[in-house]
Amino acid sequence: MTDPALSTLLTRGWALADDGKSIHKRFEFADFVAAFGFMTRVALVAEKRGHHPDWSNSYKVVDVRLSTHDAGGLTDQDIELAQKMDELA
Repeated sequence: MTDPALSTLLTRGWALADDGKSIHKRFEFADFVAAFGFMTRVALVAEKRGHHPDWSNSYKVVDVRLSTHDAGGLTDQDIELAQKMDELA
């Protein structure tokens, strides 16, 4: 995928998996409450879109991987959710 939006995300800390089927990023916050607040805001957006991230939280760190499982790889839904996550962070 050579989408200009993907290229922009890659300059903002997102990384493309070696197989090109997902993107991932680590978000770091001031503390657990800030990290959990971010996850809550993203969860509300993701639920409305019907597109949910694979993610984990450890204290003030949230690791995210985005891929559209039904499509077998990266789609515009992932790019759009990544952009929104950057806005919400």
